[in-house]
Amino acid sequence: MNAYRTWWFLYAFNVLILKYIFMTKKEKPIELEDVVIRFSGDSGDGMQLTGTLFSNTAALLGNDIATFPDYPAEIRAPQGTVGGVSGFQVHFGHSRVKTPGDLTDVLVAMNPAALKANAKWLKHSATIIIDVDNFTPKNIRKAGYQDDPIKEEKLEDYNIIKAPVSSLTKEALKDMGLDMKSVLRSKNMFALGMIYWLFNRPLTFTEEFFKSKFKKKPEIIEANERVLKAGYYYAETIEALHTTYIVRPAKIEKGTYRNINGNTATAWGLIAASEKSGLQLFVGSYPITPATGILEELALRKDLGVITVQAEDEIAGITTSIGASFAGLLAATTTSGPGLALKSEALGLAVITELPLVVIDVQRGGPSTGLPTKTEQSDLMQVLFGRNGESPVAVVAASTPSNCFDYAFEAARLALEHMTPVVLMSDGYLANGSEPWKVPEMKDMPEIKPRIVPEGTQDYQPYKRDPETLARGWAIPGTPGLEHRIGGLEKDEITGNVSYDPLNHQEMTNIRAEKVKRIVNDIPELKPEGKAEGDVLLVGWGSTYGHLKSAQEELVKKGKKVGLAHFHYINPLPGNTADILKKFKKILVCELNMGQFANYLRMNFPQFEYHQLNKVQGLPFTVAEIKEAANNLLEE
Repeated sequence: MNAYRTWWFLYAFNVLILKYIFMTKKEKPIELEDVVIRFSGDSGDGMQLTGTLFSNTAALLGNDIATFPDYPAEIRAPQGTVGGVSGFQVHFGHSRVKTPGDLTDVLVAMNPAALKANAKWLKHSATIIIDVDNFTPKNIRKAGYQDDPIKEEKLEDYNIIKAPVSSLTKEALKDMGLDMKSVLRSKNMFALGMIYWLFNRPLTFTEEFFKSKFKKKPEIIEANERVLKAGYYYAETIEALHTTYIVRPAKIEKGTYRNINGNTATAWGLIAASEKSGLQLFVGSYPITPATGILEELALRKDLGVITVQAEDEIAGITTSIGASFAGLLAATTTSGPGLALKSEALGLAVITELPLVVIDVQRGGPSTGLPTKTEQSDLMQVLFGRNGESPVAVVAASTPSNCFDYAFEAARLALEHMTPVVLMSDGYLANGSEPWKVPEMKDMPEIKPRIVPEGTQDYQPYKRDPETLARGWAIPGTPGLEHRIGGLEKDEITGNVSYDPLNHQEMTNIRAEKVKRIVNDIPELKPEGKAEGDVLLVGWGSTYGHLKSAQEELVKKGKKVGLAHFHYINPLPGNTADILKKFKKILVCELNMGQFANYLRMNFPQFEYHQLNKVQGLPFTVAEIKEAANNLLEE
């Protein structure tokens, strides 16, 4: 009997030791430099919110992040089909993150269609979390599979976590008395809880979000908290997830930061310009994907004096803004490619009247309705030349979600100080993507000096110009002694009276073109990044910056002589552009269209040969695509 007790004691002791060793191993996190996660499911599965909450938590913990929300192009695509898949990709890291990542480390697939849509973007070592409850024969066939999605995608060697997300969500909420629709609406929080455990993220920030968002619905707060914790503890329990990971905070400049997307940053840039110019902001717009978020954000800022008009159509949107500019306000209008086409005649009116106006074009895939939720850079030629008559406008382009703030501010500055319409080019990738943004001090922002003609000015003439910039004076209607007339008919060179004189029309056309050209004296020179001279110069504009910069840095690490010239000022181009281009043996222009900027460079600098990398798939570049194209040029 004593021998038996001794044996049992030793057995139990060994079991406890082994359990302790296992738990210690399980709880010891592995440090990673950066991670790419993609949340994917039907458009009603809440993947955008799930990704946003994880991104916000990562940012609050000090990681650098870049996100890429990917929406279905159809408003109500059939449920369970690949066309209805909604995704949100987040790349977070310990060091500077410039892109949302090419391939994913972790995929959350809420149904077979989500797996189908994303299988090609998985790293070979990826972890895949699937809601096994939704992998029914019917859903499998809807997604285009025959029988077993894992085998058909050849994913047997991946770390597959088959989690009963839907059934465990129901179990967590079975005693709350909620209807089944409300119960299943919470299942995205189960998946989020699993990811929080996997990457050692606290639940507190998301729980605070629930309390703020649903403060009038305590039962919804409780439901989401229950499911979030259920997912967290489920991940902690299952043996398939044998360890957790940790990504340390990034080393970034001290300051106040917030996670911001491009549309919000654009709106705030306009508000900052309003404050620094001393002019009230007016925005007349018609809602259009993916630009609507700018109008929505500005409509919330009545406390800052912002006036917004949701017009009945695109034409009304821009013409109300032109009227506001005539009345002395900082005026802007927002749109996407199809809306810009409708605004073209009115934009010509702003050109001939020489009124300051900011037009924001958040580009999307075309033509026509095209790919309304996907990104593209195909509006460039329309922005530069898509109007009747000779009607030049200044054009600038943002390159990251956060610097949409800077270039919205800059567009307003150029418009007000040079008395001309300015088009700010953004796109769907910038508009919906987000990253940490250091909030600037308003005292550090440059002053904006509108060309308002002061009351009491003698002998005022509406088209009398500044000899350096050729900008005319801006007389506010109703100011005594500054009565004048402007309009869509050609005006006399000085008085503004209607003129059909051929030589006057030639002169006014020349002046309007020269006025835009002289903006070159008021913008910075182009600064190449990486190598200042060498074998290949990567050239881009707009939202391609992060991928181009990452590719250029990786190529230089391999000993390649590669530089990057990224353009924020499109019309006019920086004054030293030719000097930069001539320092490289080959020039590779990378853009999300069929070569519009490359052709624009050929028009302005025909002495150089331009190679092209073009993509029109509704997706941003991958770093791998750019590196491959550059290496091909280097090997020739």
